[in-house]
Amino acid sequence: MSKVLFVARRELGAYFNSVVAYVVVIIFLVTTGALYWMTYFDQINLLSMRGYFDQAPLFLAFFAPAVTMGAFAQSKRSGTLELLMTMPISDGQIVMGKFLAAMGLLAVVFAMTLPYPYSLSMLGDLDWGAVWAGYLGMMLLGGAYVAIGLMASSWTRDQVVALLVAFSICLFLYLIDLLATQPSGTWTQVVEYASTNYHFQNIARGVVDVRDVVYYLSLMGVALVITTLSLGARRW
Repeated sequence: MSKVLFVARRELGAYFNSVVAYVVVIIFLVTTGALYWMTYFDQINLLSMRGYFDQAPLFLAFFAPAVTMGAFAQSKRSGTLELLMTMPISDGQIVMGKFLAAMGLLAVVFAMTLPYPYSLSMLGDLDWGAVWAGYLGMMLLGGAYVAIGLMASSWTRDQVVALLVAFSICLFLYLIDLLATQPSGTWTQVVEYASTNYHFQNIARGVVDVRDVVYYLSLMGVALVITTLSLGARRW
C-alpha cells in the first residue's frame, strides 16, 4: 500500500505542477459554473441541484480523459515510465497510484463546486441527502472515466490520441442508452445497463442503488485490469 501511495503522491504533485491540469480544471469549473448560473432561477424554484447534476456528467466525459491523457503517454515519451518500472513496484501498484492521484484531483475540483448547493441552501430547505448522492454519483462516474482515460493513455505515446480515444469511449457509454428505441424488452435493458448516464441519473435522484454502485466499480475494475495488462506487455 505504501508503494501505491508513493506513486499517488508523486502523480498528484505532478498534476499541481502542470499548466495543462490547471487549464483543464479551470475550463471545467467555468463551464459547469456557467451552466449552474444559467439554470439558477429554475433551481431556486425547485431548491434542487438536479439541473447541475444533469449537465455536469457530460463534461466529465471530456474532463477525466483530459486529466489522465498524459498519465502513461507522456511518461512513455519522456522515459520516466521506464524508470518507474525499474523500481521494486508492480504494474498494478503503478496503475492504482495513478488512479488514486486522478481521483484526488477530481475530489478537489468537486469540493470547489460546493458553494453552489450552499447558495441554494441559504434560500430554503435544500435536500442535502440528494445533493450528497449527486456528488457520490459524480465521483463514481468520474472514477469510471478516469479508469478509461488511464486505459487509453496506456495504449499510446501520443496524449492527443489518448484523449480522443478515451473521450470517444466515455461519450459512447454516456449516450448508448439513446440506442434503446423500444420502450421495453431485453435489448433495452441491456443497453440501459451499459449506459453510464442511466446509472448516474438513478443516483442523482437521491436513490443510491447497490446495482448502480456495482456497475461503476465493475467498469473501473475492468478498465484498470486492462491498463495493468497493457503496461505489463511493455516488460516483454
